[in-house]
Amino acid sequence: MHVNGKVALVTGAAQGIGRAFVQALLEEGAKVALVDRNLEAGEESKAALDEQFEAQRTLFIQCDVTDQEQLQGAFKKTIERFGRLDVVVNNAGVNNEKDWESTIQINLTSVIRGTYIGLEYMRKGNGGVIINISSLAGLMPAAHQPVYCATKHGIIGFTRSIAPIANCQRSVNDH
Repeated sequence: MHVNGKVALVTGAAQGIGRAFVQALLEEGAKVALVDRNLEAGEESKAALDEQFEAQRTLFIQCDVTDQEQLQGAFKKTIERFGRLDVVVNNAGVNNEKDWESTIQINLTSVIRGTYIGLEYMRKGNGGVIINISSLAGLMPAAHQPVYCATKHGIIGFTRSIAPIANCQRSVNDH
C-alpha cells in the first residue's frame, strides 16, 4: 500500500515499535496521529519528528486506549485535523502479569475497540487498512507470561476472524 498523502492513527506511538511505525509512515509521505497515554514521551516524540518532517504532518493526542471515550475522541480529532483516515495501527501494549486486568484492557480490548472504530470511519470514507500488532507470544505459549500470551493470541484470533467480514462489508458498500 502506498501511504503518500494518506492519514494514519497509531496507538502506543510515543516509543518503541509504535514510534518506528510513525517514523516509517512519515518517511513514506503519510500524515500521522501519534496516540499515547504518556504525555511527556508523546510530546518529545512529536517535537523530534517535527524537526525531521513538516510539523503539520503530525498530531500528538494523549489518550488512554482503555477509555472508550478517549479512544473515540482520538479518532475524531485525527479526522478533524487531517480530514480523513486511511490507516490504523493498533499497537499499544503492556506486559504486566500482576495487573492482568489492565493488560487485557490495553492489549486486547483496545485493539478490538480500535478496529471497530477504525472500520466505522473507513466505511464512511474510501476504505483503508487496519494493522493489529501482536507478538511471537501470540503464536506459542509463554510460561511466565500467561496473560500477556493470552492477549496476543486473542489479537491474532480476532484479526483473522474479522478480516474476511471487514473485507466483505467493504466490498458490499463499494458497489
